[in-house]
Amino acid sequence: MTAGTDTVGKESTPTGADTATRAGSTRGRLVLKGIHKALGGKEVVRGIDLTMEPGEFLTLLGPSGCGKSTTLNMVAGHLLPDSGVVEVDGRDITRLPANRRAMGMVFQSYALFPHMTVAENIAFGLRMRKVGAARRRHRAAEALELVGLDGMGERYPRQLSGGQRQRTALARALIVEPDLLLLDEPFSNLDAQLRVRLREEVAALQRRVGTTTILVTHDQDEALAVSDRIAVMAEGAIHQLDVPETVYLRPATDFVAQFVGEVNVLDGIAAGAAADGHRCRIADTHLVTATPVGTAPGDGEAVRLYVRPEAVRVLAIPEGVSGKGRSAGTSIRTAAEPGLPGTVEATRFLGTRVRCVVATAAGRVEATLPFGSEVPALGGEVICAWQPQHASLTARP
Repeated sequence: MTAGTDTVGKESTPTGADTATRAGSTRGRLVLKGIHKALGGKEVVRGIDLTMEPGEFLTLLGPSGCGKSTTLNMVAGHLLPDSGVVEVDGRDITRLPANRRAMGMVFQSYALFPHMTVAENIAFGLRMRKVGAARRRHRAAEALELVGLDGMGERYPRQLSGGQRQRTALARALIVEPDLLLLDEPFSNLDAQLRVRLREEVAALQRRVGTTTILVTHDQDEALAVSDRIAVMAEGAIHQLDVPETVYLRPATDFVAQFVGEVNVLDGIAAGAAADGHRCRIADTHLVTATPVGTAPGDGEAVRLYVRPEAVRVLAIPEGVSGKGRSAGTSIRTAAEPGLPGTVEATRFLGTRVRCVVATAAGRVEATLPFGSEVPALGGEVICAWQPQHASLTARP
């Protein structure tokens, strides 16, 4: 994949041969080249370059107004880019009308016809393509089985639950065998438990049918759970495009780190390379270690360290080590763990885990302790420790 001129962070091509060959996928290679779009005099998409391989599941993730839905609508043909090219399987479709693009789309609102049965709704795209009635009925029955709605073809949308309506909309999009499946925040109207269950079903179905799929969402958990890759967007640009694990553990920019999941942010000064990463001096005295993202910082450079709460361990201070010694820079750690001393300020029971808040010289550090962990006492002196590979280091914005 080629990085866009306005892409802030790094991009990656899909890894794993199954992406390009999933369910025998050979169609649906999408290429966006230099896509720009202004709405109401404001540029909302700024020079996006993006390539998707056949069968890939990509999520456009970002806050409201970041340009993700505008990008999706330019792929669908509902909006024309001001400049740039949209290609599918090597064909320029930039100015091709939406009704001539081989794409299926699922909306947040379902957009089902209330006067049609479920089967008629599902077969609507085939009807528009002049497919015969008998063939439509057969294909609709197959689609109903595919999405787990066997026996519901004669019902009307008003007789369905929210999840069943969304499955109907998904079946309608897939029955035309599109080159691309476009999902515009399809789960946002569902309750939390149903949303989780349905997104897992959609991801499994996508793997089975192998249709190249783009999901638009602001939900980080959703993006991490279903995607082959995630494009994190802000202010019309892609900040990072990579596999979920890398986006979460190696955020390329400050925005990505703080938007995707919870994170502790610690500012410091680079203090040289170490065998297990790069040293960083926090709060003037405490040396900790993290893994640089991109080019390693130079000594003395202002840096920012990111570590997720679940990566932080809260360790009791060993006997014989004084607070005075720690404030002078004597960090307590195991050979592979950096440490930052502090005082337990709060603990919160969250059911399956405990959140521990530690006041340090660098500010509050939050740790998520697994169920059954020993919970430190309020006011207790502890060390916040982490493995260097679980903390990221970038130049300070």
